Amino acid sequence: MTVHDELDAALRELEATMKANNLWRMERPPEHAFTSLQPFCIDTMALPQWLRFVFIVRLEALVQAEAAMPAKCDVAPAVEAYLMQEGASSVQRLLMRQAVEKIDRLVTDN
Repeated sequence: MTVHDELDAALRELEATMKANNLWRMERPPEHAFTSLQPFCIDTMALPQWLRFVFIVRLEALVQAEAAMPAKCDVAPAVEAYLMQEGASSVQRLLMRQAVEKIDRLVTDN
């Protein structure tokens, strides 16, 4: 299995985890939201929106193109902080953190 195959599977796992935790169903942000210069588009969208409409989409494009991975990916701490701020349960935080950490490792280690 290639790193692209593993990343594709990890992205599907993140999607399933988000769906199971009611973090997937949301409106697509307006187009101007995608022009944000802030990390995670924090000034224009909620973190789950960024995960769904930016992070996953960009990594899916890398998978499809079998392109080189970015030098570093460190999204899990932001997800953990967001979920704590939102009062998510410890189980929800654990599941989301594990799903995102797997992606962080796949991208950074390859």
